Amino acid sequence: MKRFNYKAKEKATGKTVKGSIQAETEQIAGRLLIDQGYIPESVTEEGVGLLGKRQTHVTNKDRITFTRQLATLIGAGLPLAGSLRTVVEQTQGKGMKSIVEEILTAVESGKSLHDAFSQFPNVFNGVYLALIQAGETSGTLDIALKRLADQEEKDAAMMSKIRGALVYPAIILVVIIAVLAFMMIMVVPQVKNLYADMNKDLPALTKVLTAISDFFGQFWWLVFIMVGGLVAGAYFLVKRTSFGRKAMDTFKINVPIFGGLFRKLYVSRFARTCEMMLATGVPMLDAVRISIESVSNVVVEEEYSKSLEIIKGGKPLSESLRDREYMLPLVPQMSSIGEESGKIDEMLGKAAQVYETELDEQINNISTMIEPILMVIMAGLIGVVVGGTLLPIYSLVNSVQV
Repeated sequence: MKRFNYKAKEKATGKTVKGSIQAETEQIAGRLLIDQGYIPESVTEEGVGLLGKRQTHVTNKDRITFTRQLATLIGAGLPLAGSLRTVVEQTQGKGMKSIVEEILTAVESGKSLHDAFSQFPNVFNGVYLALIQAGETSGTLDIALKRLADQEEKDAAMMSKIRGALVYPAIILVVIIAVLAFMMIMVVPQVKNLYADMNKDLPALTKVLTAISDFFGQFWWLVFIMVGGLVAGAYFLVKRTSFGRKAMDTFKINVPIFGGLFRKLYVSRFARTCEMMLATGVPMLDAVRISIESVSNVVVEEEYSKSLEIIKGGKPLSESLRDREYMLPLVPQMSSIGEESGKIDEMLGKAAQVYETELDEQINNISTMIEPILMVIMAGLIGVVVGGTLLPIYSLVNSVQV
């Protein structure tokens, strides 16, 4: 079902009215309006932009809130359709509200909740759909939804901390660039003019700085075009090509300081997702496959995927994960303990908790680790520029005294 916005006139009164209606196509929407006593003037699909693509924006917060509300209502004993109807009334985000309305329509027409969610793969990923299906099958839908909301909140909080840890270095870099730009634009040209007036030759370092200053002064527009082109090109490569994404994902897990952080993030994400899957009743092979997809790093996913063939061959999870590159040792160790005790999901959850705690500590220490490095870089760069401007001034002073 799609939602259409319409403008129409009442047949009886001729009054113009506006509203929305759900239908399979624009033509069916028009016929429904006629049957209701309206003369349609315009019928357009809701959320469709100028390029003809459906524009449904859903934030992580909207999805988490929706999941939490639905879990609470179902857990309280309300029927599924009634729970969805209540969530529609409480949902604030337009994109999420539109999606929940379509899910409600699909459920009321006889579809399962899993099939209704499957209409929106860009909003509900494989982990979400698998847990919904498992929850429906086992009769524990409220528990599955609660686990989903808990995990999404943890994941969102972790990514927020990582982004926050990157803010401070970014600010320092901006300050460095701003100071260097000021020196090159305002100070270096003055030194050059001073030497030109006195018919003196500039020192070698100052000549280099003035050449750079002149280039930026004359071709600043070219610099902006080049930087913009590089940023746009890099974005296109990473977002639209498999080569670009693989290169970026390889960089993430190997970059100094942050590489270890990303590896722990991917391992904890895999272990936590696998715990949820197994606890909800998803078969082992499906649980591992979906958990690998949840990692969101193609390089790590390719390495972890080698374990699937080992599991298909009848080997336990712990053996399939052992000696895997990018897999930290605690996960296969805890998996082995879980296989012996029959509590593999709990053991995976404990392994995930260990790495999540380490991630928290590492993220909190990142700013402290990076601060002295950035300060040394800033001092070195500014020192070069200052030296290039002060050296000729001291030379002039000495020549005047002589």
